[in-house]
Parts: sequence; C-alpha cells; structure tokens
Amino acid sequence: MDKAAKKDAVASLNDVFSSTSVVVVAHYAGLTVAQFQKLRREMKANGATVKVAKNRLAKIALEGTDVASISKLLTGPTLIAYSSDPVAAPKVATAFAKENDKLVILGGAMGTTALNPDGVKALATMPSLDEMRAKLIGLIQAPATKLAQLTNAPAGKLARVVQAYADKNAA
Repeated sequence: MDKAAKKDAVASLNDVFSSTSVVVVAHYAGLTVAQFQKLRREMKANGATVKVAKNRLAKIALEGTDVASISKLLTGPTLIAYSSDPVAAPKVATAFAKENDKLVILGGAMGTTALNPDGVKALATMPSLDEMRAKLIGLIQAPATKLAQLTNAPAGKLARVVQAYADKNAA
C-alpha cells in the first residue's frame, strides 16, 4: 500500500468513525471466506457494514472522533462493524458470534461511551429503531381504538337488548 492509498484509507475510516453511531470490534481469526461473506451479507441486509482495516491506520483514523475509545481493542486480526442504527451492527455481530465461535467480540463504542463485550451483547438485545417506531405508533393508536370501541359498545348492547325482546315476543 503506497502513501496515497494509506491516506485515502485513513480518510475513509475517519469519515466512518465520525458519522456512525455504533462501532463493534471483533477478532475474526479462523473464519473461512464463505463465513466472512455470510457475515458481510447479514450486516448489509440489516443496514450495517463490516470492514477489515490495518490496525495502525484505523488507530490514526480514530484520533479526534467520538469512538476513539476503541483504539485499545485494535490488536491482532480485527474487523470493524458499524451502523447508523445503534443496534443493527451489535445485533448481527452477536448473532453471528453465537453461530461461529471463531468470531470473538472484543467490545465497541456507542458515541463517546465505550462498550465491553457484555455491553455489546446488551445493546444487541434492544429492539431496533424501526421496531421502536412501530411500538410507539401502536401505543399512540391504542387509545383511539379503545375510544372507538367504547363509543360503539353501548349501541351494540342496546341493539342486542332490542333483539332479545323481539325474539321473546316472537316466541
């Protein structure tokens, strides 16, 4: 890699670290190419990205960013998973690590907060941003639905009482 390519790689990584909300660092030694491609596909399907970068270049790119706390994790064969959704990358990385013991989560960062492996796993158990939005919309719609049911209930009861009297008189 020549100097220009290294500068481009550092600039690219710096953009990633500056704009992303969560970063997960993991060791991937022992993963086959097929497994690594599967990980990339799963990350992409969930709105996350996986990169393998030279640790030295990644440490340079981390300087001055919110997620600079992960620089101590960059030793050995590491990959960096990141996403703009705070739970997408941790969720996929944790699920993949359960299937493949060769992927070992070292930690990560969410904004300025450093995460240990347990913190990444805890973040993975949270619902995604889309799931939270769906729950919020459901909560907002629930009172209106209940109100509509309450306003229709007395009319339905009255209709049943009238029908019962009509059936009684007919018999």
